[in-house]
Amino acid sequence: MVLKRQASDRRRRRIEALERPQYGWLWKPLLAALVIYLLVALGLGIWWSRTPALESGQEASPAADAVPGTATLDGLSGLVVTLLDKPGGYLRNDLAPPGLWLDNMPAWELGVLSQARRLSQALPAMAGGDTAALGAVQMQLEGDSRDWFYPSTEHRLRQARAGLAAYREALSGGDDGFAAGGQGIAPWLVGVAQGLDDLGRRLSASVGSPEALADLDLEAEGLPRETPWYRVDNVFFEARGQTWALHRLLTAVGRDRAEWLEDAGLAARWGMLVAELERSQRRLWSPVVLNGSGFGIFANHSLVMANHVLRARDLSRELAKALPAAGGGEPAVPAGVVNEASGVPTQDAAAGEVDQAAGDAPASGDAMALPEAGGEH
Repeated sequence: MVLKRQASDRRRRRIEALERPQYGWLWKPLLAALVIYLLVALGLGIWWSRTPALESGQEASPAADAVPGTATLDGLSGLVVTLLDKPGGYLRNDLAPPGLWLDNMPAWELGVLSQARRLSQALPAMAGGDTAALGAVQMQLEGDSRDWFYPSTEHRLRQARAGLAAYREALSGGDDGFAAGGQGIAPWLVGVAQGLDDLGRRLSASVGSPEALADLDLEAEGLPRETPWYRVDNVFFEARGQTWALHRLLTAVGRDRAEWLEDAGLAARWGMLVAELERSQRRLWSPVVLNGSGFGIFANHSLVMANHVLRARDLSRELAKALPAAGGGEPAVPAGVVNEASGVPTQDAAAGEVDQAAGDAPASGDAMALPEAGGEH
């Protein structure tokens, strides 16, 4: 009894000490502030992780007097604006919570940025004439996607947005627009197909059973090393970002070249490609990305996405092959082709952008030479 009473007295003295003014005014507000901060960060993280939906307004027909090229410029500028102005802004280079804790949205941003870089490289060939301003936009979109110190990625994105707006204003003011035919489209589609092929391989690398790849036109021995389980969702969301961005860009280019595509008999095939990309954006009902197998109780989201991506790859290749016969030029990969492993220009690889934390590809021209930890791809 004496020992129990002594223990009770010690416990009471500790509580009384913490309740004194010199302690009570400090730890209780700090604990309350920490709880409130965590709740706010959790709510913001959920809100910021919601990917933008496809915009139905993109399918609207262009105005009869629209200068060729303005829709394409608007499509690329729209990607840059989305990266900057979506909820939370650009999160990929965040150094503080909740952006620091997120990985799905930064992976999605990398996918969008990859497609923006690819089109920016193809724009000079599409436009012809004086393309110095477009070259500047291309350089501003390149670089490490995780730069946070000046010039940060956001700073370069704002410069690219301003450059695209100035070039578009020049076109609307009477400067020559883009070529009326399919100039520059075939090389762009070749690069798109190469990027989608690699993306499909990285999605398929998360599939445990080689038999599941039989219908994907992929050989199991040619796949990258198996994606670690904690990066499967990063690969999936990068694919979502790439297909989302490519849908918008193809729709914009299709609006600019609608009459030419119709005359060339390619409008239906172009629409099939856009529709395939739209199907890849269907709602993900599961709160997490699942990688089940066979007819099990869990879905395999990566395998479903790989089906859409590789179908889009095949359609892109078909269009690229058909374009030269329709007057679209030789389907050669343009100078400064993007790194097939990440959609990042080779200049970025030379600059050393190796983003293992969120999955940027290594600086290697071999698309199959992927590090085991490079899962966001």
